[in-house]
Amino acid sequence: MVVAATASFRIGVDIGGTFTDVSIVDSGGNVHASKSLSLPSDPAKGVINALHQAAGQLGTTLPSLLSRTCLFVHGSTIATNTLLERTGAVVGLLGSHGFRDTIEIRRGWRDNPWDHRTPWPDPVVPRHRRLSVIERIDVEGNPVVPLDAASVRKALDRMLGFGVESIAVCLLHSYRNPEHEHRCRDIIAEYAPHVFLTLSSELAPIAGEYERASTAVINAYVAPRVVPYLEGLELKLRELGLRKLLVVQSNGGVASVPQIARRAVAMLLSGPAAAAGALAHYQYEAENRHLISLEVGGTSCDVMMMRGGEIGMTGLLEIDRLRVAVPSVEITTVSAGGGSIATVDEGGLLSVGPRGAGSHPGPACYERGGVQPTVTDAQLLLGRLRPGPHGCGTIALNRWLAEEAIRKHVAEPLRLQPVDAAARPIRLAEQTMLHAVENVSIEKGLDPRRFTLVSGGGAGALHAASIARLAGCQNVFVPRLAGILCAFGMCNTDIRYDLQRSVPIALEQQHGTVLTQVGDALIEEATALLDAEGFGPERRRFITQWNIRYVGQQSAIPVAVERGEPINAIAKRFEAEHQRLFGHTQPDGRHQVVSIKVSGFGALDVQLSFDHVNRAAGLGKPDDHREIWVDPDHDWREVPVFTGPSLAPRVLIDGPAIVEETTTTILVGARDRLRVTTAGNYIIELQ
Repeated sequence: MVVAATASFRIGVDIGGTFTDVSIVDSGGNVHASKSLSLPSDPAKGVINALHQAAGQLGTTLPSLLSRTCLFVHGSTIATNTLLERTGAVVGLLGSHGFRDTIEIRRGWRDNPWDHRTPWPDPVVPRHRRLSVIERIDVEGNPVVPLDAASVRKALDRMLGFGVESIAVCLLHSYRNPEHEHRCRDIIAEYAPHVFLTLSSELAPIAGEYERASTAVINAYVAPRVVPYLEGLELKLRELGLRKLLVVQSNGGVASVPQIARRAVAMLLSGPAAAAGALAHYQYEAENRHLISLEVGGTSCDVMMMRGGEIGMTGLLEIDRLRVAVPSVEITTVSAGGGSIATVDEGGLLSVGPRGAGSHPGPACYERGGVQPTVTDAQLLLGRLRPGPHGCGTIALNRWLAEEAIRKHVAEPLRLQPVDAAARPIRLAEQTMLHAVENVSIEKGLDPRRFTLVSGGGAGALHAASIARLAGCQNVFVPRLAGILCAFGMCNTDIRYDLQRSVPIALEQQHGTVLTQVGDALIEEATALLDAEGFGPERRRFITQWNIRYVGQQSAIPVAVERGEPINAIAKRFEAEHQRLFGHTQPDGRHQVVSIKVSGFGALDVQLSFDHVNRAAGLGKPDDHREIWVDPDHDWREVPVFTGPSLAPRVLIDGPAIVEETTTTILVGARDRLRVTTAGNYIIELQ
């Protein structure tokens, strides 16, 4: 494909565990997809390599491509991997006297109340680097004990002796009065200006000492690894002609590198969160504004929910059983991807994941030295995947190697033939994916029968129809760009800043003015941030939420609020949401506002008409036939195989069938029907 010399571009680059995906949208709405193997040892080099490949496929050079790029958005798992692999900075924590062990004491609950033996993960900051300073501020924000500057200097000397690279400061009740944390900042800046510094009162000004401290130390832990990477990548891209690099945040919006540098913890879901932009784009063509995305990549499966056009959000993440209080898209991630490794233990129990083959060596069938069987190997052995080149030519699948891996590690331990054993890892992985779908729907009080399942990731469309049927979803929507769903979503997103302030106050009519004033102050702060990025009034919008609970409860429910809205109307919406989530309300309960959050959005540009496609005018005749294993009821069948670009809009295909697109392969079940949309995407109607 050769592009016009005058075209302008939007580019999204998503680094995954196996592939780096590139989505390029030109000014005519044409979308170009490119995939290359990730380079975990040097992610910045991997990004440049992927861009060189994409530019070459467009018949241009990378400098020429970047000089005509009006939007460049990057998503990366570098922050997540730094935390999971424990490769972050040497961090010190300054806390109030007597409270340095907050991050180790944690909260008193467990996800499984019967599991009291599994140990907690080690704290990010060991005890000898958690030091106290003399000070105290009470719950109302009044200074009780002045900050002792000498105690700060003494703690700082000890930390520097331990080789600390980054410091987190979390003092008691600093969310009400940050004065003491600001003084600590000034002292540290004077005596150790080279260290990274995180203040909990700036990063997460919320009630909840453990969540605030945990968020601060995790930010301090990942920032010295994330920030140099982003700054170095932006410098390289600028040298090649790019004007500005934007980064996906956990909240689904994007921010500039200088803004991310202040809160690197906001990148923990960078990459998967970009699927929100794709769902926003596809909701109308999917013929349903209630969507559940199922993105199955090489190492994991990410599930996200959109209800009535609004993406599910949360104010509290949990990664590796560590809590992070940052506004985030609500994503459930499970270890069930195409590269998840299947094993059989000494007792004959089959497991799939959590270990994955990654991109190096990858599944056995990749011909890169891998010997462990994966879900991809099983799909290939069952005929659902075609042997030969895949992923824009970056890999070639070898059926014989897949069969050998399945035979040795699954079939022989289970005393089965390889083709009989291959279906078992797939069915087990699909049960894991089903649990993730139920987590974002049934467990949130939402009926999946109202939802359409959206397939994403290179492997998603092989599992989507089966999982949708098990969950009871209406149908399945498969974008033709499913294999680069997140990279494509990056081209359809806006700048976003989330600001929050704790205001523990009763939800009563006489307090309405105070609550409105706090919201207005946050809007002013968000306006200043957007102004600094060049967004005028016509390109700004704001959403205000009050986090409300019954007096005596620990957790709160976010409720969207319009300025000047009656308190009674807000209370009724809280009651309705409490009923949906928990199945009951408190008729005589008193309401309390815990905090106020304002989300400020800056529209990057008028949205382009994405996903333009020219399809053939054929009647949908198959390009080939091959024998595949369909399901337990239909066993092996010879099925038609279609090439996606050859299918005209409104073509209907009865299953079982296979459709091979550029970035994904679609399995149509035996009782299902596939319909091609006017934009060249697919809807699988479940029977």
